[in-house]
Amino acid sequence: MEGLLLLVGGYLGWAVGANDGANCVGTSVGARLLSPRRAMAWVAVFALIGALVGGRNVVVTVGTGIVTEGPSPLALLLAMGVVGLCVTSATLLRLPVSTSQAVVGALAGLGWAVGAEVDVRLLTGMIAVWGLSPLLAGGLATLLYRLGAAILPRLRRSGVADRLLVWVTLASGGYAAFALGANNLGNAVGPLAHLDFPLFPLILWGGLTIAAGALTFGYRVTQTIAYELAPIDPLGAFAVQLGIALSGHLFAFVGIPVSFSHMVVGALLGVRLAKGLSVLRPTARTVRSILLGWVSVPAASGLLVFLLYKLVEWI
Repeated sequence: MEGLLLLVGGYLGWAVGANDGANCVGTSVGARLLSPRRAMAWVAVFALIGALVGGRNVVVTVGTGIVTEGPSPLALLLAMGVVGLCVTSATLLRLPVSTSQAVVGALAGLGWAVGAEVDVRLLTGMIAVWGLSPLLAGGLATLLYRLGAAILPRLRRSGVADRLLVWVTLASGGYAAFALGANNLGNAVGPLAHLDFPLFPLILWGGLTIAAGALTFGYRVTQTIAYELAPIDPLGAFAVQLGIALSGHLFAFVGIPVSFSHMVVGALLGVRLAKGLSVLRPTARTVRSILLGWVSVPAASGLLVFLLYKLVEWI
């Protein structure tokens, strides 16, 4: 059973990387600084580093904070499998969704299904943070864009502005991927923290699978972020990515998983506010699809886990 749990946890990590990697560098692809494939290689490297360096706090929160009593291995297997399938389905449709909300919803549904104690206070705090995180990312992106717009004209006199902007934009994408690894590692392997797995090998396994998901399949959602949601200039890409990175890293430090999909939209709106132009120009269909994914994936994960567990229990 332990080997099967690790395999399903690895699949969930792969699904997290495949869907969320695009949020880190999709704007760089939209600014034509990176191809989708090279962008995902960039994400894979830094997401693995972020998971190893800063992923422990969120693993502990997801693993033992939401459901305080350890569910059975079979129940955890069911929950992780359902979340992985939901996130993979969204990725196949090229939709960025909140893997954090999907995992938390599934664990809460599992806790209620097995009759375990669910920390409602922690859940309420997470929901509040989920509302705050896109606002924080948007505010930071607004400030960063305005700061860059004020500095760049002076640097252009020396002839290094454009080259410097490319490098800092790529660096901000790497930092965003680092923050993704640190923050969303808990979504992949946090549920296994209830069991007797050694923590560091578990973190390494989760980081490797997130990197593999970004590298092998992350280009699909990247195309949505880059070409449908975020046609943007390099300065805007820098502001979006650094705003996401700072916000995601902050919440990883305090141990709360957040949605990078929500933050990228908040940051794009922040750039639009700073620039005063229609930077965010998705079609109505794209917006509806993304909003539907945000609502349906966590709700579907929690409900499916609850119903499937009850069905297995009845059988």
